[in-house]
Amino acid sequence: MNELTFLVEPCLETGGLVARWDDPKGGGITTQGDSLAELQAMIADAVNAYFAPQERPRRLRLHFVEDPVVTLA
Repeated sequence: MNELTFLVEPCLETGGLVARWDDPKGGGITTQGDSLAELQAMIADAVNAYFAPQERPRRLRLHFVEDPVVTLA
C-alpha cells in the first residue's frame, strides 16, 4: 500500500479537526488535532504506530469533507 486517504472533518465539540481512515481488513485510524499542523503530526504518529515499518505507506492524502474557510479581518 503506497498511499492512504484520510477523511478530514471539523470537530463540532472542540473546534478542531478529526481524521479517519478505515482499514479494508477491519479497524482503522481515527485521530484529531486543534489545528491542521497538529492533525498532520497526529496522523503521522498514528500511522507509524499502526503499521510495521515494511508495510507503512509512503504518502498520506487528506480529503476534506468540507472545504476549509479562511476569514480575513
